[in-house]
Amino acid sequence: MRFQAVSDPRARSAAYRGLTRASARGHTAVMGALAAAACGLVMTACGSQSSPGAASFAASSTPAGTSPGSSPASVDACVTSQLKISIIDTGALAGQAGGYLRFSNDGRTRCRMSEWPAVTGLTATGKATRLRNLQSTMFGAWHYTAPAPVVTLQPGDSAYAVVAADDHPAAGSSHCPAPYVLLRVSPPGGSGSVTISARLPGASSYLPSCTSANGSPTAGTSAITTLSSLPH
Repeated sequence: MRFQAVSDPRARSAAYRGLTRASARGHTAVMGALAAAACGLVMTACGSQSSPGAASFAASSTPAGTSPGSSPASVDACVTSQLKISIIDTGALAGQAGGYLRFSNDGRTRCRMSEWPAVTGLTATGKATRLRNLQSTMFGAWHYTAPAPVVTLQPGDSAYAVVAADDHPAAGSSHCPAPYVLLRVSPPGGSGSVTISARLPGASSYLPSCTSANGSPTAGTSAITTLSSLPH
């Protein structure tokens, strides 16, 4: 192939402008490729402004019962002095009698509860028996699932725990021991206790102290939970 020199100044000027535009286009393509590579290396600089939805979702993903911007770990545990403790929704079902222990935040600040409360049953003669930590109950249809939920209580809110016991004597026994007439209750953490009646109006009895076939007490409590997770 042979090249022909261009002697016309106007033609040379047009050719020069064409080469300049082609060079500019090539420079732009190179700079675009470099910018894309920079975004790949520093994703937060390029991607965060184009995907605000991800940041909003993370900020709003707070546990139930917790105010946005806080976590259960930053809230103090509920203590006995700020709680009102009572027993509600009593009755008998499928061989068990019991009710729901209600822990109401009567203070001015929020607090949190988790794990098992400490409950002791007292008979009329004063015999004290520590109720065991149950893993499931027929009454209340509760079943423990790890990890135990953390329930954050605003002032006026309540958390719950099932308290239940077998209401029939074990095989080989003709009757159960004397029932519990009082319950000494402490929230998780053991910050003091209150004593309440163990009367179960829905079952027309006190909390039974029936034992299992091996002689161990059947009465126990669930871990702290919410009322919405229990039939009521």
